[in-house]
Parts: sequence; C-alpha cells; structure tokens
Amino acid sequence: MADATGQMYPMDTEDAILFWNRIPVRLEYRYDIPVLLDDLVPLLEEVQDPNFSQTQVHWGSDTFSTEWRIARESDSLWIDSRWDSVHGSYEFLLNERSQLTVSIDSFVAEWLKVLRRITSDFAIHHVRLENDDIAVRARRLSSKSN
Repeated sequence: MADATGQMYPMDTEDAILFWNRIPVRLEYRYDIPVLLDDLVPLLEEVQDPNFSQTQVHWGSDTFSTEWRIARESDSLWIDSRWDSVHGSYEFLLNERSQLTVSIDSFVAEWLKVLRRITSDFAIHHVRLENDDIAVRARRLSSKSN
C-alpha cells in the first residue's frame, strides 16, 4: 500500500497538515504518508481497543522522522514525542513541546481523514495491490462513521 500511495500522488499534490501543540507539520502524500501507513493503520486499530494501554511508534521518512510513546489516560492519549526531522527543520520547536494529550476519538478522527482520502483515491484510480492487508484494514477503519 505504501508504494502504491507514493506512486499515485504527483509532486504537486497538496500536503496534509498535522498540528502538534499548535505547530503545523507538513506531511507530503507522495513521500511522508506512505512511510506512515504500515504503522498508522495498526496504531489506529490498537488505540481503539478498550484494552489498549501503551505503545511506541517510529516514523522515519527524511522529512517526517519522529518517535512517539503513546499511553492511554482514560478516554485520551498521552503522547511523548522525539522529533528528528520535519519539513522546514524546526524539530527543536517540536521537541520543546514534545508532550501532547488528545482524546482518542479526535486522534482517530483526524487520521481517518487521511485514510479516507487515500482509500477513496485508490478506488477512483482502480489501484490493485498484490498484498492488500493494510489496504483492507484501512478501508475498514475509514468506513467507520465520523
């Protein structure tokens, strides 16, 4: 799914914007998003599990390299991050504001917007994948109501 996503979007595709403690972080659909997908889909499944307690995820594209330690706190997620690389080279600012608390519902809803765009574009472009496990799971997640 990652390779197909990267190939599907041209260089001039608009970016997704992740707001981290009010700091905008660009995510390119052509380069950054594909690197996230294989970890993002299982992460979204995991944090919605009532038995979820904590996890760690590392995303390592050249322009979106970060590690998040995520723990459940009631109906919220507490995320402690370490930023290594982002578009614009302002990792220092993100690292100064490394901790974030967000409701699980908001966290999932925002990431589902990205998954919905990708799964919709796959359908529009009739993309067929040899190994479609992540894509099937992404479609399942993205079909959930807002």
